This record gives sequence, C-alpha cells and structure tokens, in this order.
Amino acid sequence: MKLRIRGNSLRLRITRPELERLASTGKVSESVPFAAGDELHYEVCVDAAAKALSAAYRDNIISVALPLHDFRQWQREDQVSLRAIQATGAAGELSILVEKDFPCLTPRAGEDDSDAFANPAGPSGHK
Repeated sequence: MKLRIRGNSLRLRITRPELERLASTGKVSESVPFAAGDELHYEVCVDAAAKALSAAYRDNIISVALPLHDFRQWQREDQVSLRAIQATGAAGELSILVEKDFPCLTPRAGEDDSDAFANPAGPSGHK
C-alpha cells in the first residue's frame, strides 16, 4: 500500500493482494519507522457501519474507513477509486482518495509493480 500526503489530501494506492486481504480480513496496514522506535502507521479498513469514506488520525495511526457497500462495488468493478471530501472543522476539508494501484507507465528503478492491477490505459498510456 502506498500513502501520499500532500497538503490537505490523503491518497492511498492498493495492490491486488491487498484488495484480496481487505475482502477476506477487512483491513490492510503499513508502517513507516522513524528514529528512536517511533512509527507512523496507516491502515484501510472495511467498515459495515460506515456511511461514507472517512479518515481519522489517533495515536500515530492514519485510519481510512471504507463503507462495506462501496468497497464491494469497488472490488468487483472496473471502478478505479473511491473518493470523498471530509469536513475537518476550522481546518477546512480533507480530500481522501483510495485507488487501485497501477504500474507506472514509465518504469522506475527500484519500483516493483508485479502486484499492481493491469493499467486500464494500456501499455501506451492512452485510453
């Protein structure tokens, strides 16, 4: 799972095996280790009680909840992403995007895209 944070936006990219794990266990998670044993954890969870895609940050964990109905539809179809805008009070809004991970159109050294979904744009990068 890849996490991108930019300003007031979160973007998580999910590989095929991670999507399968989400379907079977309801959760995928990763962590980024820092000095002195500190870690930033992030997770995506399927939540039957959730009414909308949402994110929370508590105890060094970024947690994104996917409503079960939305997840099932996203899992089965050619739909690439789930997105939402979440109000954050005085801080404004948080943009949340959870998407299927596709291989880069331009290969990069050190990138392993073997678990990525087939790119819907095809090898040329054009739909």
